[in-house]
Amino acid sequence: MDPQQELFTCLLSEIRKRGYDVYDGGLPSEGAPYPFVYLADCRQTDRSNKNAVFGTVYQTIHVWDGTVRRRGRVSAMLADLKQICRRLEHTPGFSWMVVNIDQRILADTTTKQPLLHGFLEVEFRFC
Repeated sequence: MDPQQELFTCLLSEIRKRGYDVYDGGLPSEGAPYPFVYLADCRQTDRSNKNAVFGTVYQTIHVWDGTVRRRGRVSAMLADLKQICRRLEHTPGFSWMVVNIDQRILADTTTKQPLLHGFLEVEFRFC
């Protein structure tokens, strides 16, 4: 399996185990309950030698909450998601290490209802 897909599949499973509503492949339909997690963009750079493939996967993870006054809940969810990422050390084909995590929380006015939007951009190294 491709490294980014293996990572994506593992993250999806681990996030669901924590009880979060998590979506991939597209945002949920209007009316979906908040808060929810969306596994979004993924980018991979890799190289290989005779014996192994190694490189970097950048995974974006979003959190949306329907109540802008719930910043603490969004922050706690992001902290939990970072913990999931940092604890991920192995998938069936690769070893993983988190190198960097960028986090943002901002207001989202793209819908009729004002939302709170947090997201992580996680840089993983694999070998």
